[in-house]
Amino acid sequence: MALTSLSSMASTEAIVGARWHGWFLCLGLPLVVSNPSPIPSQETKSFMRGFLGLDKCNACVGTSICKKLYKEQIRFERWLSPQLHLPSDNRTSYEGNYTDDLETWRPVVLSRLVSPDLHQLADKSICISAGKRKSCSIEAVLRATTRFQNLDNSNILSPSIVQGLVTPMLRCPSQRLLDRIVRRYFEVADVGSVQMKHFSSKDKLRLLYTLAVNQQPLILQMFPSTEGWPFPRYHGSCGRLMVWAGCRPLWSLYPLPLTHRSDAAYQILHITQTLASNSLHFHLYYTSVSEDIFGIAEDRRLFIMDASTIGIIDLQEGLHTVADPRENHTDVFSCLSGSCRRTPPCKSIRPSQSFALLCRHVLPKLLTSTDVQSSGLPSKAIAELTVCADRAQSDQRIHKAVQILKDTLQAFRPCNTDYGYRYPECRFAFSL
Repeated sequence: MALTSLSSMASTEAIVGARWHGWFLCLGLPLVVSNPSPIPSQETKSFMRGFLGLDKCNACVGTSICKKLYKEQIRFERWLSPQLHLPSDNRTSYEGNYTDDLETWRPVVLSRLVSPDLHQLADKSICISAGKRKSCSIEAVLRATTRFQNLDNSNILSPSIVQGLVTPMLRCPSQRLLDRIVRRYFEVADVGSVQMKHFSSKDKLRLLYTLAVNQQPLILQMFPSTEGWPFPRYHGSCGRLMVWAGCRPLWSLYPLPLTHRSDAAYQILHITQTLASNSLHFHLYYTSVSEDIFGIAEDRRLFIMDASTIGIIDLQEGLHTVADPRENHTDVFSCLSGSCRRTPPCKSIRPSQSFALLCRHVLPKLLTSTDVQSSGLPSKAIAELTVCADRAQSDQRIHKAVQILKDTLQAFRPCNTDYGYRYPECRFAFSL
């Protein structure tokens, strides 16, 4: 069943979900936070259950971090009143603090898979798909679907099971990619195996639901920052809320001198190159971009805060046709993200797609023509930025423009103690 009623809200959801509030740390390093606002003790659990979406589990992300919420080791900031009144706006993310010892705290982001409105529409459409007009057991309806039954009877997450889901990383799934999802899945007790024998039926439903609604938590688990990937640290989930470390937004750099902006632009180009070519032989690419998907950590390292629009091509296994494209593989899972739009095939993805999107929608806000007169930015940087953004240019020419941009920006990048992520590179430069 196509959930066309959700499609009109998809673009709004992408904007609301991506713009984080305040200044956060990406790496999850401990801070001392003075008097973080506690969650009131009375009726906390009953309040939390509905707010977190635990009443809808196992049509949810997971429960790996619920204990920390109930022990007040994760505390919300500023928006929670003593009377337990929720904010009136349709928010997707919230500020919070996270601790392991109740003394040092890490700022974090608590985010929903999609907005509350989209969740309500999706839940309603699930009931309608089962012939229920008012309300129903969301979990019971999803369990009865052919897609879930196929997964529940299998010990392998296979390409045929995810066929028809619209999350970008499942556009052309290889078995190796799906194995990595299972092997890195944080929400089960025993991780590390591609066999799903240790998954309970509820674990499989949670994984399938997450795959259908928003790939963000799975990307953070598959490609962790501890292994050098440019994504924030994933802390866990509870119900339909997930928790990860955050950053200050990219747009906070716009008023700053060119040196700060040029370093961010350089990092954006560099990490995009590493996403396309890495030791795992997965090509990660952007299907859409905006300034809101990037964030800056305290040490000035750049992270991709919103991974929900990243596609993945397996360069090792190549592109395979999962099933006859003429067949209809859509069902109630296919539109839970708010969109039922079929995505173009992987073969249509140009090698330069990510760079062209960046040069059109993000980099012009960091590097402007006024920098040529006011800050000494070479005019060739703006010229190459224009080439990079031009769809009519060949992949080879766009990649050349990217390299020229990087070489030009290199000279403007600061090398001081504020840029801790460049250690030991900058320390070596200081000693010369």
